[in-house]
Amino acid sequence: MCAHPQPPGITGTVVHRGGGGYEEARAKALWNDLKPERHPEVIVRAASESDVVAAVGWARERGLRIAVRSGGHSWCGSPLRDGGLLLDLSALRRCEIDAASATARVQPGLTGGELTRALAREGLAFPTGHCGSVALGGYLLSGGLGWNSRHWGVACAGVRRIEAVTADARTVVCDAEQNPELFWAAKGAGPGFPAVVTAFHLALRPRRAALAATTQVFPLEAVEAVVRWAVSASAELPSLVEPTLVLGTATGDPAGPRTVMVTATAFADSPEEAARALAPLRTCPLTERPLARDADLPTSLDALYAGSAEVWPEGLRYAADTLWSSADHPTLLTRLGEAIAEAPSPRSLVLAPVTPVSREEGLTADMAFSVLGESYAVPYAVWEDSRDDDRNVRWLRRTVEAVEPLTTGHYIAEADLTADPSRARRCFAPADWERLRRVRAAWDPQGAFHSYLSG
Repeated sequence: MCAHPQPPGITGTVVHRGGGGYEEARAKALWNDLKPERHPEVIVRAASESDVVAAVGWARERGLRIAVRSGGHSWCGSPLRDGGLLLDLSALRRCEIDAASATARVQPGLTGGELTRALAREGLAFPTGHCGSVALGGYLLSGGLGWNSRHWGVACAGVRRIEAVTADARTVVCDAEQNPELFWAAKGAGPGFPAVVTAFHLALRPRRAALAATTQVFPLEAVEAVVRWAVSASAELPSLVEPTLVLGTATGDPAGPRTVMVTATAFADSPEEAARALAPLRTCPLTERPLARDADLPTSLDALYAGSAEVWPEGLRYAADTLWSSADHPTLLTRLGEAIAEAPSPRSLVLAPVTPVSREEGLTADMAFSVLGESYAVPYAVWEDSRDDDRNVRWLRRTVEAVEPLTTGHYIAEADLTADPSRARRCFAPADWERLRRVRAAWDPQGAFHSYLSG
């Protein structure tokens, strides 16, 4: 077997298909234990921002199309493509905080949990993703529906500037004045972004000192009544409360009942403010009694991350899809409840934030990210055994097809981009999709970067 020379200018790890360490590097490219059978020719794990420049230039010289990963949490495996070069940014994790100006410069491999803990020491915060192990690169490029986004808005609204390496291996700065079209695309384009972001400059928020959560669990049979009450009560909640509906098996136990869970997390400045904010959920007029209830329990972001890790633990197999809908939550979740009742795995669930992102003017403006409906839900197939792959993926596809008449679009971060050729396009408003196509044509005319898995 011929040895491959180290590409010039790259100090990080380089592995070639067929060479030592390749299969391990390919497997690590995705956090999901379900790995698609797609094989890049070369995997480069950048050790520095200069490595990114060198890798892009080297790939261009050899005609290798480039895919990018930061943390590998893409459910459908967007970073893994056949042929070309996979550029791994997971080692780029530097975080520089300027507390005086409430800003930060972060690299794409930094995780949300790492950023949260660093900011907490300065009394600051940012709407990171719901799973602490998710890296910022893919999360921010896809828009970012994170903690407290009902109040703070989609996470990319807090991006003030990016540094990026373009298809011709140039480093550029993009913001509202410099390269504004590429900056617009960086706020929501997801895996179709036509460059490599090496740093995000973030506007930070004051840290909320008191978090509290209320949870009520009901039988799945009561889904319509429970959702109607929860949505009505949520209309009385201040924006600092994040209400969410979850359909599934509360314990993940095959013998456990299927349930509908109403959760709400308050991001407040005092325990008293948190309790007042959660008050509309304290009394439930339904005749159905909750199977379980916890009210106004103090919590923290670390505890919330730990809870997410219990629902989505590493080492399992996952498939997911997203949908925006013009239907109200009771209509949408009643149909999805029928699907959950038939799910082959007790770990599978449907997550539905009541208001996933603030609609406040300025928090969704001038970005590729598109709000495409009044309600939003994410069905997840979650299972353990590879022998059950087909059965669980079929369940997910049937579930999404069952609500297709109600669906107005998808969210690029967690959409099943392998489902059909229109899926990527349907993650954007029509005018935004056309604008994104123009940005891609202007910044990557030769197609140096892989586009969407479907498109």
